Amino acid sequence: MTIRLANAPVSWGIYEFEGIGQKYPYTQVLDEIVETGYTGIELGPWGYLPTDPDVLRPELEQRGLRLLSSFVPVQFADAAAIEEAEAQALRVGRLLAALGAITIVLADDNGSVPELVQQAGRRRGSYLSPEQWDVYAAGVNRVARKIYDELGLKVVFHHHCGGYVETPEETQQLLNRVDADLVGLCLDTGHWHYAGGDAVECIREYGERVRYLHLKDCDPAIRTLAAEERMDYMAAVAAGVFCELGKGEVDFPGVLRSMEALGYDGWAIVEQDVLTDDPEGPRESARRNREYLRSLGL
Repeated sequence: MTIRLANAPVSWGIYEFEGIGQKYPYTQVLDEIVETGYTGIELGPWGYLPTDPDVLRPELEQRGLRLLSSFVPVQFADAAAIEEAEAQALRVGRLLAALGAITIVLADDNGSVPELVQQAGRRRGSYLSPEQWDVYAAGVNRVARKIYDELGLKVVFHHHCGGYVETPEETQQLLNRVDADLVGLCLDTGHWHYAGGDAVECIREYGERVRYLHLKDCDPAIRTLAAEERMDYMAAVAAGVFCELGKGEVDFPGVLRSMEALGYDGWAIVEQDVLTDDPEGPRESARRNREYLRSLGL
């Protein structure tokens, strides 16, 4: 098994969510990703990194960084929004394809439904009805097919707290309905635990459909506190529910063993979802996360 390690702008608090300012210039984030020991990167929100491949390519090449993917949020629950979403996904995909990326990470438009943001981490079961799931999955299939047919890129779907695909049951509802060849699962270990699941059990259940990894930890004490105080998603993130790797409840040695058993040969993206005012915090967390994974043999 070969797992190569990347990091992402989200570890520096660079989010797709509206209203969150970008505190770091992209050149600083790229430099610090390399400095802390990673060789790959995700695109981050559209427009944070240069979107002209002739501009972005030299920025990556001079640092020895591989662009892997991009997180693309879509309002899949709204059938009327799919055409516009498809165009946006293709725009992102063309940049990715031009730079040799390996996949597109589709996700719900997380954070756009106040009720889901407020209940994040506390919901169980499924929010959508079977009929709504049919609409949702049809949109995912449509966008995934278009991306593959035009760009040759396959899709992974990212479950995420604060959206319609948060809980293990919601993930199952979606995966049961989408094209298994075109759409794999991006397992985010921290979000899976915050939503009430276990990452090792997820890998055992879905096997080869786990085609991409986001490595994130979840602090069980803060998760409990967030539930007791009914924190919304952003408040829980600010409180540190997604702690540094090895400091929470995710069994990372078990995750790596399970992926090895699948013969996984690919990338794992370390994500330290943060909302912090400490200018040195993201870099130092990235460094400690890398040291932890090194202690596990990566």
